[in-house]
Amino acid sequence: MTRAILLATTALLMAAPAAWAANGSADGGADGGADGGSGGRLALTRVLLSTGGVGYFEYEATVTGDADLSLEVRRDQVDDVLKSIVVYDDKGGVGTIGLPGAEPLDTAFRELPFSAGDLYSPAALLSAMRGAEVSVGGSSQLTGRLMSVTEETARLPGGDNATVTRHRVTLMTADGLRQLVLEEADALRFTDPAVQAQIDKALSAVADNARRERRRLTVQSHAPKNGQAGGERRVRVGYVAEMPLWKATYRLSLGSDGAPAGTGQPPDGRGALQGWAVLENLSGEDWRGVDLTVVSGNPVTLRQALYTPYFVERPEVPVEVLGRVLPSADEGTVTLDAARPAMRAESSHPAPAPGMAAPAPMAERMAEPMAKAAPAPYGSALGTPAVAAVNSAEAGAAEGAQVLFHYPQPVTVPNGGTLMMPIAARALPVERVALYQPATAARHPLAALRLRNDGDTALPPGLLTFYDRASGTAATASTAYVGDARMATLPAGDSRLLSFAVDQAVTVDREEKPDRRLSRATIADGVLTLSVIDRQSTIYTVAGAPDGGRNLVIEHPRRAGWSLAEPAGGGTDGKPDATATAYRLPLAVPAGKTVTLTATLERPRQERIVLTDLGADQIAARAAAAELPAEVRQALTALAGLRAAVADKERRIAELERDRTERIADQDRLRENLKALPAGSDLHKRTLAKMAEAENRLDALARDLTTARGEAEAARQTLRDRVKALAI
Repeated sequence: MTRAILLATTALLMAAPAAWAANGSADGGADGGADGGSGGRLALTRVLLSTGGVGYFEYEATVTGDADLSLEVRRDQVDDVLKSIVVYDDKGGVGTIGLPGAEPLDTAFRELPFSAGDLYSPAALLSAMRGAEVSVGGSSQLTGRLMSVTEETARLPGGDNATVTRHRVTLMTADGLRQLVLEEADALRFTDPAVQAQIDKALSAVADNARRERRRLTVQSHAPKNGQAGGERRVRVGYVAEMPLWKATYRLSLGSDGAPAGTGQPPDGRGALQGWAVLENLSGEDWRGVDLTVVSGNPVTLRQALYTPYFVERPEVPVEVLGRVLPSADEGTVTLDAARPAMRAESSHPAPAPGMAAPAPMAERMAEPMAKAAPAPYGSALGTPAVAAVNSAEAGAAEGAQVLFHYPQPVTVPNGGTLMMPIAARALPVERVALYQPATAARHPLAALRLRNDGDTALPPGLLTFYDRASGTAATASTAYVGDARMATLPAGDSRLLSFAVDQAVTVDREEKPDRRLSRATIADGVLTLSVIDRQSTIYTVAGAPDGGRNLVIEHPRRAGWSLAEPAGGGTDGKPDATATAYRLPLAVPAGKTVTLTATLERPRQERIVLTDLGADQIAARAAAAELPAEVRQALTALAGLRAAVADKERRIAELERDRTERIADQDRLRENLKALPAGSDLHKRTLAKMAEAENRLDALARDLTTARGEAEAARQTLRDRVKALAI
């Protein structure tokens, strides 16, 4: 059985290439030619790579009359192609676009009595085909129907207790039940040709599914209906598919010939910038002489499984069987106001236009708004280092705040290859600065450059490598590597600070001084309102470098709800520059000198204090604050006296209540003692006298408590009236 299946599979694989070659409309064929009578061929002519992780691929063909154009794509690209494919025909029109179905492997087994998993072993296949008639060849000739396939373990000859797994097949023959071991059979075949055809079909589906790595699309192009069907016309087909993200890298060369002494600045304030796009061709085909464009931006890119068949989940209802009636429970009725007419979906099928007006090709439409600014040659400005000239891409703007870089010459990249394409080559204004970021380096600033983009288009983000060209002639000057920096997107007319090293020659110390200041105090409706300004001052003490002065930029952290009070100027338009997280404060640091800068943040806030909730000591403490106005302090002092009077009255009430509680406890004790004494005895008489004295004292305490409570309430009322009358 095993040898039979292997022979059948080998024959199928040997016949497959011939079948593929004969069937040109299937998934094979790598020439990309057209199947129509015009003989047109679709050839890749344009590639546009986006930082959104996708690429646009455009193919062209010259056709006459009606034509069917073929285009092959990878299996994993089909979803993107179905989502985005677009056809441009400058004279004719487009019909349908077809391709072979996805045909999942499970679909091929829907009408077969076995599954794809049953083909993994002869035993599994025979178990799935139980009841089929088979013929066994070899030493024992048997013909019968399959009843069962049972796995068993047999001991191998020898004393090492080795075992082997075998499968015992049970057949129902004309002579009754017969058994055989599957692994010992020389041959086993199904006697029914229909069953054998089913197995051959399943094996063919498995082999076909394994080789389907590409799909061929057929685009129908219709000739124009204006009598010019015989003329040639150009057809373009484009689509968007997933591609690796292209990366931008930069090189910035600075020269120091003729620079002012001790400044460390380029002589003309400019540096030579080269920008490169690093990209990979992982599209599955070679790019031969294509028009290449890269786009920098942040577009929305989506994907959807359009090539996967989806089935609607339908509810299953029980089969109606007579005699098993099960009425549902009545849940009541509702009365409709009016009968509603049935809704009918109306659809119209207009005839297709005789010819589609072809819009401009994708690459041309994207390239139209490009600014055709020629790159500035290196070495054109005095003192700018002369870097080897490159044929840079042309930069331009596109929709969605994107920047396009179009290479002016055809590009060839083999499949799987990597390419570096120049995207910028010009001189930009550069200024050397020292950038102090406390979170990055607490004691020393960073050596940095302020790079300004004075061009017409933005530069995409990427790594930037610095080179410094020492003084001398073009032949003798040496170039040194300085460091790397990360550059964010640099819009036209904007600038970026690029840090590339730690400046150990400059030292920065910080001292924090928190403070608060009272700006206003008011009293109204018994509430003291204090308008307070919190201040957080940071004193930066900077020790300059002995080798030269520095233009220092201090990044002082921003805090939510706080504003910068000082320094008030020094940045753009007389105000300090600010990032999302810090203020940038400029400070000139002469060589070998120590300078300071104080940065102060302020936050206004209000404190509301209900005066009646404060004790006398708390009011007195508030009145002693020298920051309060004299009028407020005097009012608080008077209130403190009234609050103290109330406290004295309340203390008197507490003392009387405590004395009364003790007297009641003594009286209860005497009453209990009186119960145990003989009536008429001297001790009994003395106890009665003490009880009478206690009653008199309790009466006096009750009168004193009434008087004290009245006096306390009067004192509280005086305090409330005074607080209510205050308005400062």
